Amino acid sequence: MKIIDAQVHIWSQTTVAPNGGHRQVSSFSAEELLAEMDEAGVDGGLVHPPASWDPTSVQLSIDAAKKYPDRFAVMGQFPPGDRSNEKLIPGWRRQPGMVGLRWSMFYYDQPVELPKGTYDWIWPAAEKAGVPVALQAGLFLPKFRWIAETHPRLPLIIDHCGLKVLATGADALEHIDELLALAKLPNVAIKATAAPAYSAEAYPFRDISDPLQRIFDAYGPDRFFWGTDITRMTCTYRQCVTHFSEELPWLAGEDLEKVMGRGLAKWVGWDFKF
Repeated sequence: MKIIDAQVHIWSQTTVAPNGGHRQVSSFSAEELLAEMDEAGVDGGLVHPPASWDPTSVQLSIDAAKKYPDRFAVMGQFPPGDRSNEKLIPGWRRQPGMVGLRWSMFYYDQPVELPKGTYDWIWPAAEKAGVPVALQAGLFLPKFRWIAETHPRLPLIIDHCGLKVLATGADALEHIDELLALAKLPNVAIKATAAPAYSAEAYPFRDISDPLQRIFDAYGPDRFFWGTDITRMTCTYRQCVTHFSEELPWLAGEDLEKVMGRGLAKWVGWDFKF
């Protein structure tokens, strides 16, 4: 079984903003990431440029995808408050390795401007161009629902299980019913990335097994994608893999293969060689 990590980061500097709990290192290269992926048995990685702390990271990620086209694809971004970037969207996927757009909407004035509609020009443009968009929707589920319902042909991805950010155990499940209800919208998928971060227990994180199953049951294997956000995990990369591949008895066979990479590649249109 080949495995794709639905969210990884690389960077060359830390200059703009705190790096959101990620490793306190000034840089983390594609080669360093590949070495860790190889050790953990991970075949591909969907790179999310952390432009909030490295403004050069989009080009860095494109360069990595050009150099390692069989290992990396990219969910890129641009400053969402600058509408002049609208002209980039029709040709966005023609960049090397580029498969979509992603913002956390967590930095700068984004949490204030998003609900005001400041960025609402992005969604119809991406929908028209067929560009998938990933968002850290657990921070703004009502707004995310509006985006999904208003643009039903826009492929959307919810980041990081959609659970309550920076919470663990039962506290992380504060809005899980609202999250599960979103699964009824066929253009919405979810990345089960950073799952260990929501656990109040050590590996194999038994306290989040049932919530993960509830999310899986709602979204199904074609819209539920394994991943790590490895540079902020406190467990090992291999444990992130085996948490899903060995420790969840409800996940096996073809469903496991889809969750561990096939579903993600299909959703974002990544021609990965399985």
